[in-house]
Amino acid sequence: MEDRWSDAEAARCVDRYGAAWGEDLALRVYSSRLLGAEPGLVLHGGGNTSVKGTRRDLFGKERAALFVKASGRDLAAAEPQDHPAAGLAVLARLAREAAGEDGGLLDDVALRRALRSALFDPDAPTPSIEAPVHAVVPGRYVDHTHADAVLALSNRPDGEAVVREALGGEVIVLPYVTPGHELARAVAAALDAVPAPARPGGTRGGGEMVWLRHGVVTWDETAVAAYRRMIDLVSRAEEHLRREGARSATVAVPAKPAGDEAGDEAGDRAERRWARLAPVLRGLLAAPSGDPDRPWRRVVLCADRGDEVRALLARPDVARLASGGPLTADHLIRTKAEPLLVGTPDELPWDDPEGLRDPLGEAVRGFAARYAEYVERHRDRLPAGVEPFDAGPRVVLLPGCGAAACGGDARQARVALDVALHTLRVKAAVADAGARYAGLAEEHLFDMEYRPLQLAKLAPAAAAPPLAATVALVTGAAGAIGAGVCRRLLAAGAHVAATDLAGPALDSLAAELAADYPGRVLGVPLDVTDADGPAGVAAGFERVAAAWGGVDLVVANAGAAHVARLEALELADFERLERINVHGTLLVLREAGRQLRRQGTGGDVVVVSTKNVFAPGASFGAYSATKAAAHQIARIASQELAELDVRVNMVAPDAVFGAGRRKSGLWQEVGPERMKARGLTEEGLEDYYRGRNLLKARVTADHVGRAVVFFASRQTPTTGATLPVDGGLPDATPR
Repeated sequence: MEDRWSDAEAARCVDRYGAAWGEDLALRVYSSRLLGAEPGLVLHGGGNTSVKGTRRDLFGKERAALFVKASGRDLAAAEPQDHPAAGLAVLARLAREAAGEDGGLLDDVALRRALRSALFDPDAPTPSIEAPVHAVVPGRYVDHTHADAVLALSNRPDGEAVVREALGGEVIVLPYVTPGHELARAVAAALDAVPAPARPGGTRGGGEMVWLRHGVVTWDETAVAAYRRMIDLVSRAEEHLRREGARSATVAVPAKPAGDEAGDEAGDRAERRWARLAPVLRGLLAAPSGDPDRPWRRVVLCADRGDEVRALLARPDVARLASGGPLTADHLIRTKAEPLLVGTPDELPWDDPEGLRDPLGEAVRGFAARYAEYVERHRDRLPAGVEPFDAGPRVVLLPGCGAAACGGDARQARVALDVALHTLRVKAAVADAGARYAGLAEEHLFDMEYRPLQLAKLAPAAAAPPLAATVALVTGAAGAIGAGVCRRLLAAGAHVAATDLAGPALDSLAAELAADYPGRVLGVPLDVTDADGPAGVAAGFERVAAAWGGVDLVVANAGAAHVARLEALELADFERLERINVHGTLLVLREAGRQLRRQGTGGDVVVVSTKNVFAPGASFGAYSATKAAAHQIARIASQELAELDVRVNMVAPDAVFGAGRRKSGLWQEVGPERMKARGLTEEGLEDYYRGRNLLKARVTADHVGRAVVFFASRQTPTTGATLPVDGGLPDATPR
């Protein structure tokens, strides 16, 4: 494992944080980030780090303190405030003495109270449950990781002997002990059993410890020394695995050779398979909610169809790799104990999306039945007030295609997938070394999966937004109204595929949105007039399904305008608008219906119409007629798709001139003629249109976006309706 320490980078971190937080904590932040940035050491909030120092108490007295990572915080993005200060003496006493009314081990509720009572700042985040361990370990800097290479040695029937052989006799080795108060007591006892002159590492305060089926701890007097102990220990573990015959400690298969055409063909085939399969699988993984307006708790999918993953899933021992539980109990809250392995490449009808439903459904239901049995076997261990989770899988392995994971949003799904793939790689390394993987016993898995202190890491800071786990596709997104709709959907929690013609306008919009809503924005080139081309409607929907598993909300917003009196209207100009406004709406609604039927969890379509459907204007015949046709298609769709619980509604704005720097394409077309006819400037024209509505309101793209969110969040049981967004125009009132 590469030593990434840089004295120059460490000095820059001290320059940034030292004055406010002290040099010791600044260096703690730097080395924590180094550990967190290495996937072979920790993943997504895993691991813990600490540094011992002092902190002034309420009375101004310097007291010994432990600055320890807060529960659930990510080491890769560590900040000084992510290491709250707690009283060192109290935490060390927890590790060395019995506690509680019965003089025994503290349960999770009591332990959390003890941790919070030890904080210097009562508003600080809760320290990790392993804070007492860090307090009793002698080094000033303590690093704890879930190093893949070490787990590949420890997670075996003879794990202790293998670890001692690979890492040397000075390393303290503990059997698996439940994290928390019990582990702290075991660590303290193990350290006390080592005579001070023979403390591990041979230098004052330095040492190493392996917790079987859990992870590794190193400590020393400086941040760099503790970090390098970790790198050295993991490197020794990797070298031992290579001597045993594993290709690598963390990468179980080689990458595809350059110029491998067969590999390219297999990759293309996997992409096609996933695009067809994803909406079906996503629908099967949705759980009933009991809410008639929103009957499904949807998930977002994340998948890896790469060469390495497909090679892992093609191994003859893949079923064994998929079993046996996670590498460390910390991963359970992300993935459940095991993934769902679906058949072999020859067992699924890949070219028939509807034909995929039965075998996939049978596999998901089989997993759910097994999970329900697992819960029943351990129901007496379920903590008070904790209900069993939904029984569906978090991770699905699809030989011949790839691996996928689900979550409440794309980030959660990505975390689960990363953890699952790391688990497969390490198990493959164990197998390649000629050894047998042995994870935790089932009762330990259950205890950690349902442990409240673990579940607290997943608890949302606030109520879920109205469109959480909703995937939206917006056409014409690069225009003023489209951009406003995208922003409002993102603010409501949706994942948004912004689609438009390829070019700078779409690229800049996607970049702007992604900067504010990372992980929830996808820019997709899409021409609504093209049904089946590489940038056509079907391909656009497939790209969204490949990224997030499917589509729940379609906003048909793409449109074009043209100004000409009927006697001067060229047929070619009318046909151009017809292709965009009518054919485009038809193609988008047609593909939406196909995708939503395949997914099977309902959905919503909102067509951005116009007040001109009800109150057309002179010289605007081509636009008014083609938008009226699109409006009528939407009304028909509301009837045809209702059986799928797909609601189709329309919003009818008027006089939306722009959204920030993005000008309305319609008004760029219409505005000059209107201004010339009335002798007005652009600002004067906006004032004119504002003055003609009853509320004297300036209608914005954000208003249109709010109307879309109203329908998409299903606040009323409505379909086939038109919502005017025009400030009140009596002539344009839908009738």
